[in-house]
Amino acid sequence: MNVRIYCRASTEGQHADRALTSLREFSKLKGWQIAGEYIENASGAKLERIELMRLLSEAQPGDLLLVEAIDRLSRLEHSAWVELKDTLNRKGLIIVSMDLPTSWQMVEMAGNDLTSGILRAVNAMLIDILATMARQDYETRRKRPTARHRAG
Repeated sequence: MNVRIYCRASTEGQHADRALTSLREFSKLKGWQIAGEYIENASGAKLERIELMRLLSEAQPGDLLLVEAIDRLSRLEHSAWVELKDTLNRKGLIIVSMDLPTSWQMVEMAGNDLTSGILRAVNAMLIDILATMARQDYETRRKRPTARHRAG
């Protein structure tokens, strides 16, 4: 199974190195072949990200899109999240998040139609919930006054 690792850090002060190491180890543990690594410092609230677009252009149907957590993939507004999901579905990519066991269990149980179908439905719902929560967290953080603004 081919996996495309996507690591995103939102600020220059954050680094994706730790996440990249964890995702590589996770892929190895699962026996997945790494087909590409995509690392960027960009806001998850923007759909147009250079490395994400490169991943989408290079990905093949059936590839896994592996992230550490859904908020590393998206902090998008609802309409942009729907657009990204539609693109992933058209490309035949499967989102796998290290912190969401249903996402990788779904891949492991691909042969069992009933169980796989149930996991796909549950997983899609959980990913949507996590993406919504990531967006809400993003909006909450933007509303908080920074230390610089409080001191002024």
